[in-house]
Amino acid sequence: MASSWRLCQFFSRAAAARRTLYLSRPCLRAMSVGALPTDEQQATGLEKRAIQSLSKGKDPYSILKPKSYLGTKEDPHIVPSINQKRLVGCVCEEDNSQIIWFWVHEGELHRCPSCGSHYKLVHHELPH
Repeated sequence: MASSWRLCQFFSRAAAARRTLYLSRPCLRAMSVGALPTDEQQATGLEKRAIQSLSKGKDPYSILKPKSYLGTKEDPHIVPSINQKRLVGCVCEEDNSQIIWFWVHEGELHRCPSCGSHYKLVHHELPH
């Protein structure tokens, strides 16, 4: 009985020592700074690249609302793509439920067959 009590005491002391070993340094370091790290400070990988691109004013994954264009020959709707062609759907009127689908190819100006809006494909590079 006494040996099991000593064994239990030994393991509880060892666990307490282990907890202080692992927790003491990071806790003291975080408390010395005085604040939690921001998203930018703890981001890694693709998230970090996306945050850096957004801070430079770029839109790496089309996260932001696209700029509106007139759709004329001089100011066509810009269609970003990582390929040389992309399928585009045009809702010609605001309250229309029909979508007109057509392909837009790189280097050419395309018109919607229904309303006549112009579209231009622009090559878009991903940050990875």
